[in-house]
Amino acid sequence: MNDRVPTSALSAAGLIAGFGTAVGTGSRPLGGVVLAIFGLSCIYFWVRRDGTSTALRLTLVGLVAFALSHVLGKVIGAWPSVLVVSAITAYFCWRWSDSKVFGSAAGPLTSS
Repeated sequence: MNDRVPTSALSAAGLIAGFGTAVGTGSRPLGGVVLAIFGLSCIYFWVRRDGTSTALRLTLVGLVAFALSHVLGKVIGAWPSVLVVSAITAYFCWRWSDSKVFGSAAGPLTSS
């Protein structure tokens, strides 16, 4: 399997799709299943690409983001909250994992 998967986008999409599924279907468990599929996919890539330590840190970021979205949702609304925590999660995924694979906007990192 290709390890060049942008987990920053995958993790943010998972939070958004999970919430969207829960709202759209009225089924929180189904939203949780969607969220879990995205999350487990990210964990798979992190472990393969970055090791267990990074995978653990980023998994904790995702879990905290999920919990924080519920608290923040009471203040700024549900959708804005999901978007904020998705962006924060994507940032950490980029910073600790994806940037090693993709480098900067100029292109992937190359070895000399």
